[in-house]
Amino acid sequence: MSRPPTSVRSSVPAPQLAAWRALLDAHARTTEVLARELRDEAGLPLPWYDVLLHLNESPERRLRMQELADKVLLSKSGLTRLVDRMEREGLVTRSACPDDRRGTFAELTPEGKDRLRATAPTHLRGVREHVADLLDDDEAATLERLLRRIADAARDAARDAARDAS
Repeated sequence: MSRPPTSVRSSVPAPQLAAWRALLDAHARTTEVLARELRDEAGLPLPWYDVLLHLNESPERRLRMQELADKVLLSKSGLTRLVDRMEREGLVTRSACPDDRRGTFAELTPEGKDRLRATAPTHLRGVREHVADLLDDDEAATLERLLRRIADAARDAARDAARDAS
């Protein structure tokens, strides 16, 4: 005879737990919609757009692979596979870091910049429709402040864990 599942009591207060769940739900659903629109309307996967955008916003339109992995929230090996595919499409190139033999840069190509420019209106329309239009300026500022606090704390915890592991 099987036992019914036991209730899991949370040490997290109900309002904070509800906020956490809402954050996960909003992120997953909104990312899914934005990814589908970008893929269907512009023929570009959302992670590719993210890489192109970060490279475009970086000095000299390039970043070390590790820096890029941190920005797009991928493992180094996951980013390597992604950049391999993007390189085959002519959107990015790789080059060695002159001051670090182990380091590699990912660099935006002119074709990558053109592709970013062509797909940005689709993505920005989606961001406006599915996020920006739902918030007034004060709500947006409050949400940004709160999410930055959470992201900064998580970044600090990850950095501390990496330091402790070495």
